[in-house]
Amino acid sequence: MASLAQQESQSLSQNVKLGLQFRYQNGQVQVNHNHFLGYTKDDEGNLIIDPEQAEVVKRIYRKYLEGYSMNKIAKGLEADGILTGAGKTKWWTSTINKILRNEKYIGDALLQKTYTPDFLNKTRVKSNGIVPQYYVEGNHEAIIPKDIFLRVQEELVRRRVVKTSANGKKRSYSCNHCFAQIVICGECGEMFRRIHWNNRGCKSIVWRCLSRLEPTGQECHARTVNETVLENVVVQAINTLLGDKSTYQAQLQQNIAKVIREAQKNTADDIDEQLMELQKELLKKANNKEAYDEIADQIFELREQREKCTVDTAARDAQIVRINDLQDFIKQQRIDLAEFDETLVKRWLKQITVWEDHFTVELKSGLKIDIEG
Repeated sequence: MASLAQQESQSLSQNVKLGLQFRYQNGQVQVNHNHFLGYTKDDEGNLIIDPEQAEVVKRIYRKYLEGYSMNKIAKGLEADGILTGAGKTKWWTSTINKILRNEKYIGDALLQKTYTPDFLNKTRVKSNGIVPQYYVEGNHEAIIPKDIFLRVQEELVRRRVVKTSANGKKRSYSCNHCFAQIVICGECGEMFRRIHWNNRGCKSIVWRCLSRLEPTGQECHARTVNETVLENVVVQAINTLLGDKSTYQAQLQQNIAKVIREAQKNTADDIDEQLMELQKELLKKANNKEAYDEIADQIFELREQREKCTVDTAARDAQIVRINDLQDFIKQQRIDLAEFDETLVKRWLKQITVWEDHFTVELKSGLKIDIEG
């Protein structure tokens, strides 16, 4: 009897799997919306946006691109009393991570991310090529624009290893201070670290090159910079922009033209056209029972190029947006900055390079400004 019951259970499990497989192949998406932040379902079972929860999702993406860590985002949500998709008050960084990586927020759906290898214990495991996966585009209304989603994926990769020292040590991402990991040594190329200094009873906060604080495999004689000096450098750089608007506006226009020229070199449409031709040739060879491995390899390679092209296009679009934002800021700002503003650093600055006799302030828009000091 037990053996018959087990066979019946196995047969039922197999039928369920085949049913799911058939629906996946036809692009029919099933999502458990009960714990899915941002969406609910209508009477017909289709995913629809929950406006209140969607704002939480947008906030998570926005804060991440503004430089906040997953931990800080989680703490902020908890402080504001916002509940998770499961209705819990506690936010884990793993929850934030899943939200930032979930393609369903751009209206798409990757099916069969997990599967059940054993019909007896029902445990689901991550699919690593054991079962086929299906990607359905435009399945439901998006909460996050695709370009924002791709920028977040790019930032997720960038934060894994921000910099690798000459001795092989990897520097992970930090958002403890607005200057963290953007102050770079002009002599050895290492990052500067924030230090609370007590020099003969005089307390201050300074930034020093990592090569002078720990063995990095490089000898360095870079100077120590007081934090107030860095703040003044930023204020001077922004005021230099505002004081010579016409010159920098013209340079920003040149940067936009450069970005557009690069975008025209290899477009997604060109790749799609090549893919279509190769797929026709592949079908022809397959029908004639000819070898088509070489064409299949070319198709896989072009698909990778297509994906990279999509990411690059999103990055270029984001760069143009940053340039336009800076242009608007320059136009609208009527007076010079009187004091340091941390939000401007997060918004505009890409890097500050410390040299022996000057600083180079590089903005995210591509502009570089040298400040003596």
